[in-house]
Amino acid sequence: AMEGDKKDDIESLVETIRRPETGLIKDRKWMFKTYPKCFVGSDLVDWLVKRKHSSSREEAVSLGQNLLALKIIQHVTKDHQFKDENLFYRFREDDDRRLDFKDRVVKKLGDIDSEAAEDLASWTHIYTINETSSSSSSSSSSSSSSSSSSSAAPEGRSQPEIKGFADEGMADVLAQLDLSPLDEHNLKLLDNVHPPNYVDPEESDGHYNMVVIGAGAGGLVTACGSAGVGARVAIIEKHLLGGDCLNYGCVPSKALLSCARTASAIKHSQDFFIKVNGEVEIDFAGIMERMRKLRAEISPNDSVKRLEEEYGIHVFFGAAKFTGPNTIMVNDKTLKFRKACIASGGRPAVPNIPGLLEANPLTNISVFNLTELPKRLVVIGSGAIGCELSQAFALFGSEVHIIERGERILNREEEEAAEIVSESLARDGVLFHLKSRCVRVEMRGSEKVLIIADENDKETEIVADQILVAVGRKPNVTKMGLKVAGVDYDQRKGVFVNDMLQTSNKNVFAVGDCCSKYKFTHVADFMARIVIRNALFFGKARFTSLVLPWCTYTKPEVAHVGLYESDLKGTKCSVFQKHFKDLDRAILDGETNGYIKMIVKEGTDQILGCTIVASNAGDMISEVTLAMTNHIGMAGISVTIHPYPTQADVIRHTADMYNRTRLTPVVRSLFRKLMAARR
Repeated sequence: AMEGDKKDDIESLVETIRRPETGLIKDRKWMFKTYPKCFVGSDLVDWLVKRKHSSSREEAVSLGQNLLALKIIQHVTKDHQFKDENLFYRFREDDDRRLDFKDRVVKKLGDIDSEAAEDLASWTHIYTINETSSSSSSSSSSSSSSSSSSSAAPEGRSQPEIKGFADEGMADVLAQLDLSPLDEHNLKLLDNVHPPNYVDPEESDGHYNMVVIGAGAGGLVTACGSAGVGARVAIIEKHLLGGDCLNYGCVPSKALLSCARTASAIKHSQDFFIKVNGEVEIDFAGIMERMRKLRAEISPNDSVKRLEEEYGIHVFFGAAKFTGPNTIMVNDKTLKFRKACIASGGRPAVPNIPGLLEANPLTNISVFNLTELPKRLVVIGSGAIGCELSQAFALFGSEVHIIERGERILNREEEEAAEIVSESLARDGVLFHLKSRCVRVEMRGSEKVLIIADENDKETEIVADQILVAVGRKPNVTKMGLKVAGVDYDQRKGVFVNDMLQTSNKNVFAVGDCCSKYKFTHVADFMARIVIRNALFFGKARFTSLVLPWCTYTKPEVAHVGLYESDLKGTKCSVFQKHFKDLDRAILDGETNGYIKMIVKEGTDQILGCTIVASNAGDMISEVTLAMTNHIGMAGISVTIHPYPTQADVIRHTADMYNRTRLTPVVRSLFRKLMAARR
């Protein structure tokens, strides 16, 4: 800590320098850019020597360096130490950007050194400050109390009160991010994907080759890919870097599903004559903590540090809004762009059911905040998210009900595939209410009661501890100034793009959930690659040229690529299907409830589509996707040796089925005569 007299002297000197009559501080221009409230290093040296605050220019420079070391002043772009040169500096209090959080901590807590200030500039240390402050208050109250008894500290870490934070602004940010519990793993995640001490970049001229709105999968690939080829890039994110995939989608859900698969193996171990003696305990809190830990470990890939240091991308946290055809405003700053990409993603759709909002339903965002297993879970919707999480929670021990308006689950997949998954979910304890709709939700004490009606309008009640809404997603397209930018959109369908992913504004492109019906991370990734080519290099890459696979990660998984048989009505094609009950490895694994179906253009070996239902269908579908992308037909697959025994060998089996169709009766007759002649 600084000695009191010396601190007073410096504060007095700073106050004197900052007075208007000195004429030192003013707006200054350099290379067509205005730097507000600056002073010139050599001017300050002159003033210090002239006013006898320093005996020489060298001593004045040393004093300036001390002011910089104490973080009282800074170079306007933080590129230089204090020098007796024509360089611009400003007092940190005059920075037109918001201060680093560490600066506010210093101001709040008083004298701490710069290293301590650096340590405090993270969510982890904000939380520590809050806990320490709360503990101190508690101790003081306890000491002043006439009671001599002391209470033990609660086990675990409780949620902090917003008012207890060292900085109220950071508390507001944290409340908006909707992430809990605030354990070491979530705090580590936040430090990477929305750090509290982050300061917007001081753009040198405000002009960018590419400005990206949204830092989910599509936005990050667009930004990193553009920066990788030399573009000057800015990316704007309102909430968490990594978007849904890292924070609320692929990553946390698959962490849960891996635990669910282990639970399934134990539950069905008797099928393999493995007996589990005693009670098997599902530690749901531990499962969720494992998910948070793994998510935090992955998060550096999408972190501010990586984007800035590895790619040189300017990262802005805030709400982006177009102010013209080539300008975007964020945090009162205007960014000018040659090209822009809207990658704002989507959000869970919540149906308009009376009483539902009052019951505080879970979505794919909030479900991963749970720390206690709901005894009774009702899932509205039976798409991929609904089925995956229904099966997982059933295996963890919840009583799970699925409410579905349609006649079956997974209505976008083949009926046979959906039936296999339905049987598997039922085996794991999931209860189905098909051709039913939720009429209303009532709160009866702590219980949530769903009144559902079947196709005959007969009403029944289901009591739940939690309700999970999984009926689809809505694009994020409002409050962005899209009309001002000349970008056409629909609140339900999203941003309208052409086949080159260009919007009605030729300089603005869009990728991902905000503009596509294919709401998958890997699709957004490859849409971004198209945008990079078309926006920066005058390319003509087209979205319809992509071969798109996807997978639902139930047990068994359902994977698909290309067209369905139902898409080809009126088109001549051949279908080759093999069930896993006839596949050696599937029989040995006890996983015979599955199949592969290949759709081939008639008269050729061209693959038009494929569906696989298997325990690892998501991995297997890539071979077919590779073949379709590179125009390898069934003949090419049939001559590709697969290890035996593997489930993936079923792909070659279907190619062999195709080959057998080439052996027509005429050809077979000729072969028989040839073989007879050679005997």
